[in-house]
Amino acid sequence: MKVDFSKLDRAFNPQCLVVVGDHAKGRWLNIRDKYKGKLFSVQVNPETARAIEDWGVKNYTSLLEVPGLIDLVIVTAPRSAALKILDDCISKEVAAVHFFTAGFSETDTEEGIELERLLIDKAKQANLHLIGPNCMGIYNPALGLGQNVWEYTGFSAPVGFISQSGTHATTFGQQAHIQGIDINKSVSFGNGKVLDSADYLEYFDYDPGIKVIGMYLEGVRDGQRFLKVLKEVSTRKPVVVWKGGRTEDGDRAIASHTGSLAVSQAVWDAAVKQCGGVKVSGMNEMVDTLKALLYFPPVSGNRVGIAGGSGGPSVDVADTFGEAGLKVPQLTKESYDELASFFSLIGGGYRNPVDTGNANRREIKRIMEILERDSNIDSLVLLTGARWGMIQTPESDFDLLDEISRMTSKPVMSIVAFGTPDEMKAGIEATRKFQQRGVPAFPSVERGARALRNAYEYYRHKEGEVN
Repeated sequence: MKVDFSKLDRAFNPQCLVVVGDHAKGRWLNIRDKYKGKLFSVQVNPETARAIEDWGVKNYTSLLEVPGLIDLVIVTAPRSAALKILDDCISKEVAAVHFFTAGFSETDTEEGIELERLLIDKAKQANLHLIGPNCMGIYNPALGLGQNVWEYTGFSAPVGFISQSGTHATTFGQQAHIQGIDINKSVSFGNGKVLDSADYLEYFDYDPGIKVIGMYLEGVRDGQRFLKVLKEVSTRKPVVVWKGGRTEDGDRAIASHTGSLAVSQAVWDAAVKQCGGVKVSGMNEMVDTLKALLYFPPVSGNRVGIAGGSGGPSVDVADTFGEAGLKVPQLTKESYDELASFFSLIGGGYRNPVDTGNANRREIKRIMEILERDSNIDSLVLLTGARWGMIQTPESDFDLLDEISRMTSKPVMSIVAFGTPDEMKAGIEATRKFQQRGVPAFPSVERGARALRNAYEYYRHKEGEVN
């Protein structure tokens, strides 16, 4: 079946949404107060239907009774009703149908497999774009359309997320929001029997509102096509890929979750890298890497200049960046000469990392400017926050990195470390303040180092493809 981007546009931006099989204040109808389009219900149970009407949503007993053009149907009815609902969607010329309903091939039962086969055949023959089954479907916060009912709606940002897992899709949205980045569109596609990961990847490439793309996958139906699309898309937009099932136990869990076939992790990793994708191995690394790729200019080298810490912690910082595959080199003679002209060595040092301690913190602007000019340095890191001796990030740090990021082509980042719950609240607020100024902030040295390394590898591969 050929993917029709106009139908996917209607599905991801529905002006008319119909929910089949939910109840008043249910998982899907509960978007009533946030959703900006027309919302209708289809429910045949008289008592439930009355409760839905009393709650303020117009209910019909058949999809065929709903007036006008329908862009998206969400099905949460029992699987026994799936074929009848699909037939009605075809008759109404619905653009797309999302089956939250489960109990198909992932159950590995004859009944579930056969029912899914019939759904697939009918949808393909009618060119109906079927999302799922067994999935959380589409999330579009700007429209108030949610995969699950949670508070982050009404905004839009240039991140797209494609996930085989519904839990990972909703968790990514929450974690990314906490870390100061938000979603333009997201989709959880479950069994992916009509539309697969490659289809959504092509659509997100086509969508001008999406600048970076994350993916959580358990398997792909057509590996050759997926890698072809990944190679094409990654030349235009960064694509970060997290593959589930890296162990034998993980492979077994995949079979019962979405019914996907396992693939050798080593083969997968090599293929993704060769096609320009960025491989990550967990949720935090996914969020951090997308953040780095969203905010950084092209990363041209792996040499890092670091300032803001003190003493022993700076040794750990240097080790952490080194273990991530980056370098913390010596500075040029010119930089050392300038630092020596004003730097106090009481409680500090300026080899790299530059250990400012308390005595030199007032000179942090000059120190960062020296690092920016240094020809041995490709990226700049400022250590700030509670771990580095501050109750909270000084307001001057926000203005400083804002100014430096505007004057340089080198990536600039901050590490906003925190420990206690109060420090965490201040750290999250500081992260958002930095990123409002276009400077990515990370909650630990380890996470920042991995994100910078991943961004560097993406741009190194991209540069190699061009050359």
